[in-house]
Amino acid sequence: MVQDQPDSPARPPRPQADDASPLQALRDALPTLTGATARAAAHIVAAPAEASRMPITQLAAAAKVSAATLTRLAGLLGYTGFPALRAAIATEHGREVQGGWQQDIGTAISPEDDAQDVLNVLVAAQTRSTRHLMGALDLDGASRAAGWIATAGRIHLYGEWGDAVALHELYLRLLRIGRPVWWHESQQASRVAASLMGPGDVALCLSRSSENAAALEFCRLAAARDAHTVAIVSDPECALAQQVDVALDTGTREGEAWTDYFAGRASDTLAAALLWVLVAQRIPDALGIEFVIGPASATPPPPTRS
Repeated sequence: MVQDQPDSPARPPRPQADDASPLQALRDALPTLTGATARAAAHIVAAPAEASRMPITQLAAAAKVSAATLTRLAGLLGYTGFPALRAAIATEHGREVQGGWQQDIGTAISPEDDAQDVLNVLVAAQTRSTRHLMGALDLDGASRAAGWIATAGRIHLYGEWGDAVALHELYLRLLRIGRPVWWHESQQASRVAASLMGPGDVALCLSRSSENAAALEFCRLAAARDAHTVAIVSDPECALAQQVDVALDTGTREGEAWTDYFAGRASDTLAAALLWVLVAQRIPDALGIEFVIGPASATPPPPTRS
């Protein structure tokens, strides 16, 4: 049995249990507690999920205190006993977990859903975004942009963070068919790249945000040097869409939760894939290029003498 060290005479003010968050009350009380009571409070604050479901004896053992200490701590906080404190902690922690989940993942998927339910939601989101893109995308604009890319002397792509996902694949695909393409994730790099562009070059960016100052500047600098400007966007009315030569609306608006972002990334990838195939159609011979990969230090063979 754990032997508690006696507490100091100091005691926290006794709150009314109905008036305060139990976890916040514990945090507020910690500076005034000592000995076993302080140790119990610190353990609960550090592991509220554990405290919300463990029987008092198991929690006492985990915190290295006695069950009587937990009962005493509950009384100091204004609860009739530890079961009442545990129930309050469980309720509050559940709200915090649910709130964090909803903020990050959204409400379409819950922590209790099984794998099949999660897959169903993701498939539905992807299908919906595909359907929206088919109704929103400017195919004539995509064809014009593909024609520019197929003949451009330089192609610069710009997109940061999640916007870079679809652009990175587009970059690799264009590189694979011999297009002179560069991909930039930083604002400074995109600014330098745009300042070096000229007539016939292409500046292409992807932005799901309705306000993207960096993408606006990238396209503005490129346009000032007579380069073509293209943007894959989620909002056809945003400032970026109004500024570029061709705006490719994916039909999936910017959202708040991860499931919204997932749907948006699916439509971004589809728009970029369409653009690449349209470029490849214009230079089909480029698809026969074979890569020769060897050591960087390898020297070419000497010329043969006839």
